[in-house]
Amino acid sequence: MKRTLQILSLILIVLSALVSCRAISSFLNDDEVVAAVGSDKLYRHDLDRIIPKGLSVEDSTSLAIQYINTWASELVFLNIAQQQLSKSDRDVSKELEDYRKSLLKYRYENLYINERLDTAVSNEMVEDYFQRHIDKFTLQRPVLKARFLRIPSDSPSLEPIRKRMSSDSPDELQQADSIAFSSALKYNTWDGRWIDAAVLSREFSLDYSSMLSLQKSGWIELTDTTGVTNLAYVVAMVEKGKVAPLDFVTPEIKDIIISTRKQLLLSTLERDLLEEARDNGQFVIY
Repeated sequence: MKRTLQILSLILIVLSALVSCRAISSFLNDDEVVAAVGSDKLYRHDLDRIIPKGLSVEDSTSLAIQYINTWASELVFLNIAQQQLSKSDRDVSKELEDYRKSLLKYRYENLYINERLDTAVSNEMVEDYFQRHIDKFTLQRPVLKARFLRIPSDSPSLEPIRKRMSSDSPDELQQADSIAFSSALKYNTWDGRWIDAAVLSREFSLDYSSMLSLQKSGWIELTDTTGVTNLAYVVAMVEKGKVAPLDFVTPEIKDIIISTRKQLLLSTLERDLLEEARDNGQFVIY
């Protein structure tokens, strides 16, 4: 019963600060307390910091109410927790100290790494890693190079773009791009790099398997109910289960190589610090 009364009293205090939008608007015009939870008070200048200038009265009021509710909710929970938890449960000094140590260690590691980490990775290093770990780069989904067009189905530019977007001629591809610029809803080209098939399938609002089932002689075409044609020409594709093209996994390999260097630096740092501590007598095993 006592606990229920405590909760109700806190809620009443909060509600009294939120009686109406008119009250909030009034608070915003006075440099005084706008809400209170027990002995904790929220002042007008606290709201001034979070309410952007130039908002309408209605928007300012709405934002103020939202902030006050969040502020009050946190304090209500905190007050109840402090009342209901045991003394030992309220003592968070060990957790705070552990977090402080962890944070300091993390910041120093970052400083140490940033000063020493070599992030240059040559193409030769990438290819060497790829060849030595080729079994790790089996594709889970197809990858492809493609060109994609979204255009109204009745557009006179559809066929001229279609004719050119499957060409190998740089001039014709440039013409397709120029025509699409003024008439297409969207025109993307991924003919110079490999992409996951799921990237292209999102343009059709399909999963990649359904999209690829529509493919005929390299073309994927789908007209939606609004009279818009989505059209893709697949320049090249590597099937699921095959070894990924080196170009496709190059960014991943570079990340792996740099991450390995980082871990080596960290392990060396830990070892060196321990050895230095032993040498100067800071670290002693009895």
